[in-house]
This record gives sequence, C-alpha cells and structure tokens, in this order.
Amino acid sequence: MKLHLSEGSPAGLKGLAAANATESPVELQWVSLEAHVVPFLTHPQSTVLQLEDGTFLFSTNTICQYFFRLSGKEMSDFGQEQSGFTNQLFEWEATELEPALSAALYLLLVQGKKGEEILGIIKKPLNYIEQILTKKSTPYLTGETESAADIVLWGSLFPLLKDESYLPDELQALRKWFQTMSLKEYCKKAVEAIWTPKGLLALKAYLQKHPAPNLTFEKPATNEPKEEDSAQRHLSEEEIAVIAEVWSRGSASLPKPWKPQHPILPVEGMKNVLITSALPYVNNVPHLGNIIGCVLSADTFARYCRLRNWNTLYLCGTDEYGTATETKAMEEGLTPQQICDKYYAVHDQIYKWFNISFDFFGRTTTTQQTTIAQDIFHCLLKRNFLLTETVDQLKCEKCERFLADRFVEGTCPFCNYEEARGDQCDKCGKLINATELKKPVCKVCQGTPVVRSSQHLFLDLPKLEESLEKWLALSQSTGDWTPNARYIARSWIRDGLKPRCITRDLKWGTPVPLDGFRDKVFYVWFDAPIGYLSIAANYTDQWEKWWKNPEQVQLYNFMAKDNVPFHSVVFPCTLLGTGDKYTLVNHLIATEYLNYEDGKFSKSRGVGVFGDMAKDTGIPSDIWRFYLLYLRPESQDSAFSWTDLMTKNNSELLNTLGNFINRAGSFVCKFFGGHVPAMELNQDDKRLLAHITLELRQYNYLLEKVKIREALRSILNMARHGNHYLQVNEPWKHIKGSEADKKRAGTVIGVAVNIASLLSVVLQPYMPNVSATIQQQLSIPADYNVVSNDFVCTLPAGHQIGTVTPLFQKLEAEQIENLRKRFGGGQQKAAANCDATLGSKTLQEEVAKQDNYVQQLKAQKAEKQQIDAAVSKLGELQKQLSLAGGQEKKKK
Repeated sequence: MKLHLSEGSPAGLKGLAAANATESPVELQWVSLEAHVVPFLTHPQSTVLQLEDGTFLFSTNTICQYFFRLSGKEMSDFGQEQSGFTNQLFEWEATELEPALSAALYLLLVQGKKGEEILGIIKKPLNYIEQILTKKSTPYLTGETESAADIVLWGSLFPLLKDESYLPDELQALRKWFQTMSLKEYCKKAVEAIWTPKGLLALKAYLQKHPAPNLTFEKPATNEPKEEDSAQRHLSEEEIAVIAEVWSRGSASLPKPWKPQHPILPVEGMKNVLITSALPYVNNVPHLGNIIGCVLSADTFARYCRLRNWNTLYLCGTDEYGTATETKAMEEGLTPQQICDKYYAVHDQIYKWFNISFDFFGRTTTTQQTTIAQDIFHCLLKRNFLLTETVDQLKCEKCERFLADRFVEGTCPFCNYEEARGDQCDKCGKLINATELKKPVCKVCQGTPVVRSSQHLFLDLPKLEESLEKWLALSQSTGDWTPNARYIARSWIRDGLKPRCITRDLKWGTPVPLDGFRDKVFYVWFDAPIGYLSIAANYTDQWEKWWKNPEQVQLYNFMAKDNVPFHSVVFPCTLLGTGDKYTLVNHLIATEYLNYEDGKFSKSRGVGVFGDMAKDTGIPSDIWRFYLLYLRPESQDSAFSWTDLMTKNNSELLNTLGNFINRAGSFVCKFFGGHVPAMELNQDDKRLLAHITLELRQYNYLLEKVKIREALRSILNMARHGNHYLQVNEPWKHIKGSEADKKRAGTVIGVAVNIASLLSVVLQPYMPNVSATIQQQLSIPADYNVVSNDFVCTLPAGHQIGTVTPLFQKLEAEQIENLRKRFGGGQQKAAANCDATLGSKTLQEEVAKQDNYVQQLKAQKAEKQQIDAAVSKLGELQKQLSLAGGQEKKKK
C-alpha cells in the first residue's frame, strides 16, 4: 500500500497518525498539496491511500477507518451502539467540525486574525466534544481506548489547538483528551513529519490561491449529529435565488428515464447496482417481519435506484434445499419437490400482491444451482481450502437416521432458551452444534437421540481469515454496512474463525461430487448463498457479467441480522477461496427484528399477520408497505401494532399526505377548470421551493445511505410544508377577491400541485400504486419518473389534469379491533371449531384420499421415511373419523 502525503496537510496528520497507530505496512509517497494523485478526480487530493489492487481511498476518514479495521483494532472491543456512534462522529467531523476549522485556519494563516474571531467560529464544536467526553466519563471519545475517531478529531483540531489559547479553560475534559492524544508516540511522529515550517508555508500559499471558505457559521453543534438537520438549515438569499432559477427551467432539465435492455446487464460508465434479498425458506409462509426484513426493504431501494437512472438488477428466489423442506414434506405427507412447488407458488403470489418488483424471482432447485455449487466446491478442493473431519452427530435410532439441524430441538447451551434449533438459537443468535444442545429431542418422533460419528467436509475458514480481513476492511470502509452488520461480522473474527462443516447426511440437497461423500448433500448455508448466482444464471446465461465483475458492479445484500454471519464471513470466504474474481458484497443492509404487538409471530398459534392473510384484511397493499417501512427496524427491534397502524393511516396518510395532494388537485379543477394556473413567484414562494429542495436532497442522501425509514420522513415533511403553505396563503379566499388576489391564488395552487407532482415520484419506492394513482389524476407524463437533486416545475401553466379523488380511506376503531382479535390467535380457534364440526362424510373422503396416496407411495417404492409419514397421517385421520362417528351416535 502507498500512502500519499503532503507536508502542511491537516488531512495528512490524520492519515499518518492512523498508519502509525495501527502499524500498517505502508510506503510513504511525498507529494505537493496541489498534486492530482487520483486520476479521475478533477480537484487536487494529496492525502490518498493506494491499495495493492490499484484502488484509491481519498477520504481521509475512510483511510483511517481502513487502517484500524485492517489491523483488527476497530470495533473488535466495541458493541454495536459504540460503532454506530463512531460513524456518527465521522459524519459530524466532516459536515460540521471540518468546515468550521477550515474557516478558522484561513483567518489565522491568510488574514492574520487571532483571538476571539477564531474562537467564535470553533467554540460550539469544541463544546460539543466536551459534552461527549463529560457525558461518557471515559478518557477517549468512544470508550476506554483510543479509536479511529480519536485520531480523526485530534488531527482536525491540532493545527489550531496546538496553540492552547484556543482551548478555553472551562473545557477541562477536552483539554485533557487533546493533551493525551498529542503525547501519543504515533501522533508526535505524524506532527514531526507533516507540520514542518516548510509545510506551513506551503499550506498558506495553497490557501491564498483558493477562494475563502464560508466564514459565517450560524449552525450550532447539536447534541447528536443527525442527518435530518441538513434539511432544516438556514438558507441564504443567494441559495434561494439559485433554487428558484433551477425550478423555472422546468421538466426539460430533468434527465430522461433509463430504459435498460433485457436481459439487464452491466453497462460500462453507468452505476451498475446488483440487489439481492435473503432467499426465504420455501416451506414457510412469510410473515410481516420476514417481508420487511428482506424483500420489501430491497424492493424500496431497487425502485429508488431505478428512479435515479442507475442500471439496476434485483434478484431473489426461494431457498428450497435442506432439512426444513424435508421436515415440511414429512408433516404434509408430500415429496420435497411437491412441497417446493406448492410453497414457491405461495411466495410468488404474496410478493406480487405486495408489489415487489423483482427483475427475476427464481428458486434453488435447478440444474444451474447444482453446476455452479459443484464448480465452486471443486475450486475450493483444488486450492486446499477443504478439510475432512469425523463429526459427532445426533442420530435417532427410532427413525433410523442422522438428524440434521432442523430435525433437532433443545435447550440452548448459552442462554438456556428451551426451543433452540440444532444450528442456531433464535433468542441469543449464537450458532451452535446440535450435539451441544441440552435435552435434545427428535422433532419427527419426539424421541431422545444419541450421539454417533460420521465423516464430513469442512471449509477451512482459519486459512482464509487473512484474505477475509483485507476484503472486509475495504468493504466496510468504502461501503454502507449497517452498524449491526459491522458489529456481527467483527465479533465473529474477534472470537476467531473455526472450520465450518459444509455437508449434511440428507437426501434433499445439492449432491456432493466426491467419492466417499456421494451419499451426502451440501449444507444449506454453504449451498443457499450460491443460489444468488444460480438464480442470475437462470435469468441470463451472461450472469458472470454481474457476479464476476467487482470493478463495475455495486452489490447490495438485504437481510435480517440473523443472516449476517453467513453473508459477511462464510459466503465471502467461499468465493475468496475459489481464486476467481467474484463480485463480493459492498453494502450489507441488515435489519433488527419486527415483533407482533407484545410477542412474536406464530403460524401454529395463529398469532400475527402472514403474507397470505394481509390481502384478506381489506387494507390495500400500499398501506401495508407504508406502515412496515414507517416502523422498519433499522437500529433496534420494533413492533407491529394495530392501533398504531390505524393512527399512522389516519394521521400521516389521510390527514397529511392525502389531504394535501387532494386539495392541490381539487383546487385546480374547481377554480381553474382543470388547467394549472400561471405562477408569479414572490420571495415566500421561492423560500418554499428551497425548503422542498432541501427535503428532496435529504431524501436522496438518506436513500443513498439506505436509511429507508428516515427518508420516508422527508416525504411527509414535503407534504407538511405544502399543507402549511396552503393554510397560510388561503387560495380559496383569494380566488374571490381582486384580479391581483386571483393571480395570487393561482400562484399558490400552481406551486402546490407541482409539489404534489414531486410527491408522486418520490413516493413511488414506498407506495407504487398510490404513486401511479396520483400521476393518473394529475396527468403526469411517464418521462417525469426520475429523481434528481433539484425540484423543478413539471406541471407548467396550462397543463390539464384529470379527475381528482381521495387517495386514502379512514380506518375505523371497530374494524381494527376486529382485526386485532382475528390475528391474536382468533383464526386458529376458528379453524379448530371448524375442524370439530367436520362430519364423518368429509373425514371418510380424506381417509380414502390419504389411503390411496399411501398405496401409490408403496407402489413407487418411495423412501421409508416418506411412506412412514404418510401412514402416520392416515392413522391420525382414521382416529378423527372414529371420534367423529362416536360423537354423531351420541347426538342421535
């Protein structure tokens, strides 16, 4: 690695101190402050890290993070909350502290100012750092030991605070922290190399050649650096004038929507975005938590990417191999393939109803899956990344089979949760081996299994750990990983990687193509992520242009947090081990869990709303989408609440969003015959345009960072601005006044309906049906479905709109209470009552049908376990028939 530095560069102080602190093996390259080190940047950038593969890191904060993560020091000892705060500090430093310090440094070095003029600019940021250190009562910003955040803030502050007259006496915690950092050997060496007399002269000359930074800093340092503050900042008259001028350019200034060819393939020179959501198990009907955790979140982001004209491919499919499918097949007396076919259709119908815009929704039971998985296996075998070990497994002697993970349940050895699975505990999230379970039980026959030995293949994760560390450091430094994903990945590495078994003693799965193991299949967590590749291969035979193209493709993975270890460690190690240039995840987006009211979703107990039930509630799919995204568990668990759903629908949608759009359109129809009136903007109108523009830019910023829930607030804020604008200006009164009053009413209504037009576009990722309805009502051309950073007039004077009708309906308390009862276990009780009243005639038909099925299985010489399951079901039906017959005799 080469670290390019300049004498006199404040950014260089941070980069060199971080390299020294982490003992990173870098070769120093000294350049001038005017150097263009990065060939594709138009402005000088002298502090640059050039990686061995030619990649350039030119954000100093990113460089510092990279050094710390590469060394394993960053976030190895911190929890998820601390790592999230570290990221907040980086963002605050870049957006608030650095601009203030740049202005102060310009005053000091170029204009020769001193004292209060400089202190006045930096005092508020200094107070904020003092608050952090005082509140935490720790010697460093994020804890008991220094982190990358300490070096970044120290490096920014040093050029001024080395003169202690700029360190107010009352800021004792800050003074102590700064002095402690300045005495660190790695900081002292950085100062000696960077902050030289020659360097100071070079910095002064550099500053004199460039425009003075903004010297007015009205924005106070906040207690917590939050992104939404930027949408509320003070606007200068110059900014307002520029925004109004851009607005006046109209729709001609919008880029034309990108229309990709099919199949969609990466395009050189474009931003190519590949999106996957965790493959849902085929045997489960997804509940609302499953839907928001992967497919709906990914769909929202995919729709946004398309609005930005990014070349986007969104893939998903059902995960169909493994023990879960075998278990379900046994329960229903079907073959595994029949189960897969049955539930694939269920999933497909649910996602279509929720309007999930997959470019392709596939499945893993395909020849492409077998071919690609076995090819990857052979590469790992050839490159000596596989081990053979004898494994103790649980075997049910009654069922005469080794029990795979999903066939075993018991007490978790870590947290004592009594319903832990044989591969992972749902309560504490730890991965476990089935033999570690306390009080294990066979889920098939409820018997107690015994421990027996079997030979298996393992992926040698320790051998791949160094490669994983390098990739992970780069991916987390340059990509958007959610704090929980960062923490979980780092905790795995901190605890030390261990060889991971990749085979299972099952029949239903991808066969292992190796002598001695041909009676086994690949373990689902080795096999399932390869499904992303095979689903792409089913979509196009040019799939490698997406999956072996890391230079041109940005990969986003969406999932719930329990899937993070496999996507951040196991699957990347699998692909790294092949030696091929696979596209690895750049942005890993993991949610926490969505709970149901005060508990968990449970299909067996009839608790919670599942995907196949949502459409039977009478509530449109877009309302479900809105509410799930509104409470998306981005940083902590959240809970679905019927009362809250009613509240959000009636307040945010009906009263705020729907009310504004309906009023804006209705006024055009009522007062101007359906034609958008002429608009003559005054300063208040232009100021409104500026506020809407800031909200639009905030919306873009948040969605680029995949902060989906927060971006939804920006949409609602636009509607609130619009409602307030109408209330203050009262166009329904002005329309009855003088000609000047009528013109004013026309301007207000014209601006309002244009805000409604913008809302129809930014709402599309969240509520596509509502978006389409608004666009139909306002007669908005399809070419306007593109998002930029500018709010422009898309509905000019004279544009004719269509018929405007209300977008949303009120949810009534009685309706909601009935639904709460129905989905609080009520449907299970109803089903039980229905079963109890089944007559003997119906049961006789079921017994005859099942008996016929058993005979077919025997004639086909099906596997013993499948026949046994079908016979067991037949026996249960016969018992029910006997009981029903007895009850009917009693009635007679």
